[in-house]
Amino acid sequence: MKKSLLALAALTAFAGAASAQSSVTLFGIVDLNLRNQDNGSAGSRKTLSQDGQASSRLGFRGVEDLGGGMKAGFWIEGGISADTGGAGGGNGISGVTATWNRRSTVSLMVGPSEIRLGRDFTPTFWSNTAYDVFGTNGVGAATNYWSSLGSGAVTQVRANNTVAYHLNAAGLWVWLQVAPGENQPGQKYTGGRVNYAAGPFGIAFAYGKTDIGASPDFKEMNVAGSFDAGFAKFVALYGKNDWGSSSQKRWTAQAQVPIGAMLLRASYAKADGNRDTWDATQIAVGAIYDLSKRTSLYGTYSKIDNGGSATTGARFTTSGSGPAFTKGGESSTGYEFGIKHAF
Repeated sequence: MKKSLLALAALTAFAGAASAQSSVTLFGIVDLNLRNQDNGSAGSRKTLSQDGQASSRLGFRGVEDLGGGMKAGFWIEGGISADTGGAGGGNGISGVTATWNRRSTVSLMVGPSEIRLGRDFTPTFWSNTAYDVFGTNGVGAATNYWSSLGSGAVTQVRANNTVAYHLNAAGLWVWLQVAPGENQPGQKYTGGRVNYAAGPFGIAFAYGKTDIGASPDFKEMNVAGSFDAGFAKFVALYGKNDWGSSSQKRWTAQAQVPIGAMLLRASYAKADGNRDTWDATQIAVGAIYDLSKRTSLYGTYSKIDNGGSATTGARFTTSGSGPAFTKGGESSTGYEFGIKHAF
């Protein structure tokens, strides 16, 4: 009897120690809004849409302490279509819907270094969202006029089958990533990003290229910076996309101003391509009101003026919710009012 009690006590102590060394977190966001979009001669559309402030998602992440300063971790995260109850989404492979389309990675971490494997964001995309006061979400996103120039590259946001190295220490974040493509068109990616943040300042540079196959590589670079003056935060980004003889340059100048529980946001963005197809100017203004640390109300208005003529002009829209353009060079306007809840 005593031996059994001792064995049970030892097993309980071991289980307690093991659980103390591991952690798993369930997390997510649900973001829905009432949206109206007007696309010129194509007409307007009112919708219940999502992701006006942040991308709706459901995820699990965990870390295990392996001892000796080494840790293992995983992260699986999928998109949620909260307006219809759908889940998951595309992953760049034709005809494939992925449950964990946002991220599915496993990591080994030693001190400030991390080796990460799986589907993940690309380093060239991360500056676009980290240095956008609208977080590349909703009708005000600074990527609304962003083009892959017809290259067929599907790595502008995420890539499959990636191998990445992260170094994050003393304000310096170095991110190197490769994705072999595995015979999937437009998915062979190589890129990197360096970000440095100290006090109110932040600056980042990123470069990446995607092997399209027989055609030229799709290349992207961007440099971004921010300064938090306390009463307001100022953000700017310059980016350039190239594919063969086609190119698009992008500029953004933005600011956000906290006033109590409210955050005001404003953005001016411009795209200049070597063809009318990629020319556009966007202005966006919005506000977020925090009801708590996890729940907020928001509203955003945005307008894109497309360059060029009806036949050769750009057809960028403030969101994918509205009717498709029937003519180039027209304007797209959108506004939305919504609620975001994080858990």
